[in-house]
Amino acid sequence: MLHKRFLPTLRSLLTEPDVPFIHRDLSWLQFNERVLGESRQAMNPLLERAKFLSITATNLDEFFMIRLSSLNRSITALQKKPEESEKYLRLREIRSSILENVSKFISKQVESLKLLASELGGEKITIVRSCSSGEQAFILGEAIFQTQILHKLPPPSGFTPALISGLENLQIGVIFPNDVVFFIPKNLPSSYIAYDGESDEYFIYFIDDLIYTHLGNVFRFDSKPCLIRLTKDSDFTVDLDEHDSESVPDLVKSNVKVRDSGTPTRLQYSGEFLEDHLEKCITALKLTSSEVMQAADTLCLGSLWAAIGQIPDEIKNKRKLIYPPTPSMIPVDFRDVSLVFERLKERDYLLHHPYDSFDAYVNWIREVCLDPKVTRIEQTIYRMDALSPIIDLLKEAAKTKTVRVVIELRARFDELNNLALTDELTKAGVHIAFGFGKLKLHAKVTLITRLEDDGEFLYTHLSTGNYNSATARLYTDLAVITANQSIGKDARHFFDKVWDGEIPSSFKSLLVAPTQMHKNLSSLITKEIQAASRGEKARVFAKVNALVDEGIIEDLYCASKAGVKIDLVVRGACSLVPGVKGLSENIRVVSIVDRYLEHSRIYYFENSKALYLSSADWMPRNFFSRLEIAFPIVDSRIYQYITETIIPTYMSDSVKARELTPQGTWIKRANNSKKAKIRSQFYFEELAKNEYMDTTLNQNYLLTKGLEK
Repeated sequence: MLHKRFLPTLRSLLTEPDVPFIHRDLSWLQFNERVLGESRQAMNPLLERAKFLSITATNLDEFFMIRLSSLNRSITALQKKPEESEKYLRLREIRSSILENVSKFISKQVESLKLLASELGGEKITIVRSCSSGEQAFILGEAIFQTQILHKLPPPSGFTPALISGLENLQIGVIFPNDVVFFIPKNLPSSYIAYDGESDEYFIYFIDDLIYTHLGNVFRFDSKPCLIRLTKDSDFTVDLDEHDSESVPDLVKSNVKVRDSGTPTRLQYSGEFLEDHLEKCITALKLTSSEVMQAADTLCLGSLWAAIGQIPDEIKNKRKLIYPPTPSMIPVDFRDVSLVFERLKERDYLLHHPYDSFDAYVNWIREVCLDPKVTRIEQTIYRMDALSPIIDLLKEAAKTKTVRVVIELRARFDELNNLALTDELTKAGVHIAFGFGKLKLHAKVTLITRLEDDGEFLYTHLSTGNYNSATARLYTDLAVITANQSIGKDARHFFDKVWDGEIPSSFKSLLVAPTQMHKNLSSLITKEIQAASRGEKARVFAKVNALVDEGIIEDLYCASKAGVKIDLVVRGACSLVPGVKGLSENIRVVSIVDRYLEHSRIYYFENSKALYLSSADWMPRNFFSRLEIAFPIVDSRIYQYITETIIPTYMSDSVKARELTPQGTWIKRANNSKKAKIRSQFYFEELAKNEYMDTTLNQNYLLTKGLEK
């Protein structure tokens, strides 16, 4: 039971009244608020602020496609169970709260867009809205409409409710008052950019605005249209238990099509929605009025980032509209990788992306593929960019070595890309296996088998992030390359079991979900509780993207009550309530939203001296519905660097960190210290730039002069 003084502000956020678990979706909406807040931070370069605004829109799209859809299904299921009436009513309250919060959020997006448009105008970048941006903007926009859009539009149709129901997911429809309807093809860009050399000005256009401004003129309509955009339930699961490997790609491909025919969850509109059209759309789509919402000034706000990307980098850099390019460093040993295998027997390597370049891993894999002593390469793929050099390297290696890739075809929104990769790798002779049953493969691991003078030797790369060279420049992740044979044997066991379609278990070094991870983490928390009861120093630190598993949260509450100090860095949804007397007063929760997406996961149990990095968040799906790996840090130098540098830096961030209060709100952390302010991402960038001077990692970044000696 929560203390009474916290109930008024917390109650509306809780999954169940008086039970200290914040509903994950309400917490996620708070995360999106923090992202939106970055669009208003004057310390951020202008186009970076515009990027954050754009991200809030794409975040909301996915939220309605996945999370709200899931909530709707839960409500529907409970409606048929009279014994669950209390829970049913509570979930309906939560859904109403979500939709109300989203409506308020949209107003904030509109304010942010107007503010950014005004400031960007001063930098000769104009976000064009209707006809209000001047004659030149109108002329250029009309040219884009005539040459790039008009001839690609399908013929118009007459308005019928059934026709509106036929809109695909995230497709835009155009309804004129005279009942003429157009559907905008989804393969058309949602934003465009034009450059006027005479004024040295860039103009950004959204397709819905171009349609609104120019389409009616083509047909000589007297009035402007209403534009709509439909969001549908896109959360589908494919159980691969009873399907042979050859049929899996076709099964996944057929299920991807469900996204365009799912149940409607949201209808956005811009322009004037005639009452008759509105009522017919709501009825046909079976939506409530609260699920019909006005757009944030444009239906295509999420494409603002893509438009920004078309402005030349030299212009953005010259005008200081973006952060300078990331000065990603490559450790000396990974510039010339010929001696890496020998050095790996002396020490493990830690790579902290994006501060350490992903090219370090690519260079190592290139050496692996060329090395005649390497007999086998095994790797997992969850999300990989289609142009990744790793693909060509694996294809070439398959000519002389055994190459096994376990690929997850059901990685949400990457299914088609992974299907294409599967086909490409298979044709090159790479052996392919898939995630199986209901278990999605989410672990990130590469295993190298090398035949050396004293026999077979294993080298393992484990990471918190994907083998994706594009996101490796945008996400913060931690990876380790090790010659530890216990870890290598566990990795071999993992691949063999998954390859045979069996759930892997019985590991010596790795913590693997769904069989071990949740139980072992709970046990490690219990050990810290026992240490605290003996009067010893006890502490838990975790950095995850989301913390919503109630079992782990209950363990953390118990640990807090036992006197264990708990520090949590949670980027997104957090169901735990910190700082409540008698429950969680020893728990601190912070969230960091900055230039890079915080993506690394760290679990640290101080008394047990147990330190793990992982691909898994603390969520039920990661613990019980995915194949995940948490890997131990066994190199003392890396252990010391993470515990004495990385963890304290995150907890000391006084610029971008926001702290969760006992009332369930997020506030900027107070900085009462006279010390210099710390911005963790900038601090890590400086460490890498200075080759980790004065840290235990400096041995990994040997100076050229040292090598020459």
